[in-house]
Amino acid sequence: MSLLNLDEYEVAARERMPAMFYDYIAGGANDEVTLRRNREAYDHILLRPRVLVDVEHIDLSTTLLGTEIAMPVLIAPAAAHRLACEEGELASTRAAHAMGTIATISTFSSYTIEQIAAASPGPLWFQLYVYRDPAITHHLIDHAIAGGAQALVITVDTPYLGHRERDLRNRFVLPPEAQAAHLATLPGMNVEGGSASSLRSFDLREKSMTWGDLDQIRAMVRMPIILKGILTPDDARIAVDNGIDGIIVSNHGGRQLDTCIPTIDALPEVAETVAGRIPVLIDGGIRRGTDVIKALSLGASAVMLARPVLWGLAVNGEAGTRHVLQLLHDEIVLAMGLCGKASIRSLDWTLLSL
Repeated sequence: MSLLNLDEYEVAARERMPAMFYDYIAGGANDEVTLRRNREAYDHILLRPRVLVDVEHIDLSTTLLGTEIAMPVLIAPAAAHRLACEEGELASTRAAHAMGTIATISTFSSYTIEQIAAASPGPLWFQLYVYRDPAITHHLIDHAIAGGAQALVITVDTPYLGHRERDLRNRFVLPPEAQAAHLATLPGMNVEGGSASSLRSFDLREKSMTWGDLDQIRAMVRMPIILKGILTPDDARIAVDNGIDGIIVSNHGGRQLDTCIPTIDALPEVAETVAGRIPVLIDGGIRRGTDVIKALSLGASAVMLARPVLWGLAVNGEAGTRHVLQLLHDEIVLAMGLCGKASIRSLDWTLLSL
């Protein structure tokens, strides 16, 4: 029997993956309160459908920073897709292209963005961690430029690594084949034996970075800059005032600060503050098409998906991830039709009972 939803994909992936790898992908920080609340928060938002509306043709297309996409769901940055299948990001980005959307490549991807771009013609964004040593940051930006990234996604919620007890209990290390490919090309960077300097290289991250430091990065790139990890209206306002091109409402999938606010709860104030001046995306806990239309109704321009992408890879490689995206696409269409909404541009807070 074929899998019917994203949760079933997780169950199937868990059966196929080594426990250490599954826990690395599925786990969160400390007691995993935020990890759970990201998902549960959607269940407390109810829909108020309209009727007798022409919904024969439903349009999910939108445009983000000049790129037209067929559905308002992007692949979020996530490390080491080769933990799920051998082709890793090569497969997941091809799935994104097949579904007409954007894939975001992690600093800690198992293949370089140049290799990924050669394997998939679809649009790519590149996620950047800023390092204390400017040479490392410059090296990563050079990869983004060489790979033709259309936007730079700077993660801003990781001055320290969250306390991820599943990984500590499992003594998690990356296998050599899943090492951070971008860092592996940096002279003098030790990435052997799975330690990769990669996922545990937070001692090298820039902990003193402030808003002013973004100007240095902006001077290095012509592509739009998006900040990932915004949860408050104050930070959203500062981002807009500093000329940032987009923001992602994110708590790192519950992997950083436990008991912080679920992303869907943070979204309304952030979206109200931004007031349409730049795109606002959101990740965390999205598993159903109804979750997507709730986020869009609260002001998101699009949503981002991470763990389910990896579940799809683990179950059936590129085809599995494409099926995950197709399932979500079809659920969005169904939910839109049943809510009396023919276009995502018609979604607003009046659809919701909060």
